[in-house]
Amino acid sequence: MSEAVYILGTYSTPFRRWPEKGFKELTREAYLGAVKDAGLVDPLLIEAAWFGNCVMHYWGQPMVRGNVSFIPLVREGLFRDRAPVINVEGACATGSLALNGAYKEIRAGDAEVTVAVGVEKLYDQKNPSAILPEFGKGADQLDPQEWIRHYSEIGERLDQPFEMSPDRSVAMDTYSMQARLHMKLYGTTSEQIAAACAKSHTNGSLNPLAQYRFAMTAQQVLDDRMVSNPLTRAMCAPVGDGAAAAVLCSERFLQTQPASVRERAVKIRALALSGGKYRGEREAGLSRAAADKAYKQAGISPDQVNLAEVHDATSFCEIYQTEMMRFCPDGQGGPFAVSGATAIDGKVAINPSGGLVSKGHPIGATGLSMCHEIVNQLRGEAGELQVRNARVGLQQNGGGIIGLEEAVCAVAIYER
Repeated sequence: MSEAVYILGTYSTPFRRWPEKGFKELTREAYLGAVKDAGLVDPLLIEAAWFGNCVMHYWGQPMVRGNVSFIPLVREGLFRDRAPVINVEGACATGSLALNGAYKEIRAGDAEVTVAVGVEKLYDQKNPSAILPEFGKGADQLDPQEWIRHYSEIGERLDQPFEMSPDRSVAMDTYSMQARLHMKLYGTTSEQIAAACAKSHTNGSLNPLAQYRFAMTAQQVLDDRMVSNPLTRAMCAPVGDGAAAAVLCSERFLQTQPASVRERAVKIRALALSGGKYRGEREAGLSRAAADKAYKQAGISPDQVNLAEVHDATSFCEIYQTEMMRFCPDGQGGPFAVSGATAIDGKVAINPSGGLVSKGHPIGATGLSMCHEIVNQLRGEAGELQVRNARVGLQQNGGGIIGLEEAVCAVAIYER
């Protein structure tokens, strides 16, 4: 029988531009913050670290990224000497894949306590636009003509040609293509996407960790600058820096801890992964496959979920993932958002943190920041953003680009 796994502690830095903080400083803050939150008397109880990052090569560190980032912690006796640091990369899903590695190491019985850390720096103060090409590298770089041809064909059918230029983001253009396809198939409107976006920005205005802390109306969202039709700037996650971490443990270890630690532990009921492909236009996405696996692992149904942090790199993604998580029928994500069902006091609170469009999206840290937000909710420690009677939370985090979907997706289900 697999070992039950618990989240002992989490931490997230605020997401914003941190030109004065390097990878080692951000790693240190997230790691020590999670250790403190876990109530660990001795951080040397941690047996392994799973480290997530995507673009450290841009800053001159192409390999052994986590190992280098942990050097000061080892030197100061804050991380166990000779303990492994395993590097993980999965584009925007990197943080969740680091969590998955730490989780499975405990489930397998190979460790009692592990830590997952995600760190990213996406803002170059000297040349802010230089890092933009890195975001498109989550697609196939060996045979780029395949996806260029694929998007060109879809663009022709949608009467909006697929265009590439140095000042455009391939990721945002593919999301806009998915949005336009959804509009064509189901009648989804820009106003519905704007409603989801305004709800998230309003939530984010109350989140001290969010990069954007201002409320917006749906009309203000629609009136913002167009990035890639129908997506306005307000509908797209901002570029920033940040780090997040989670300390995990086995049930056996948890029982050795004081009552004050045990009472705050959150159980990982399920953590499921799925892989992307060139899917058909009416075919469900890879996140549906991961969600179904997670529901089966957890032994629950979608209507038992109280809140969800879904990967809204754009606000259209929130509408789409609400459908893929089976919170509403396919094609009904837009009306579901407009109805108020996804508000903090709605049927299922979607992105009560403000989502990525407010909170920011430092790629390697994103999945673990979602974990942090859900753990706070399930502990009843979310302050003004608290979802009433929160017991079960879901996290959906996708990364990379393959056709009309991501390359990899993780869905986790947590329970207090």
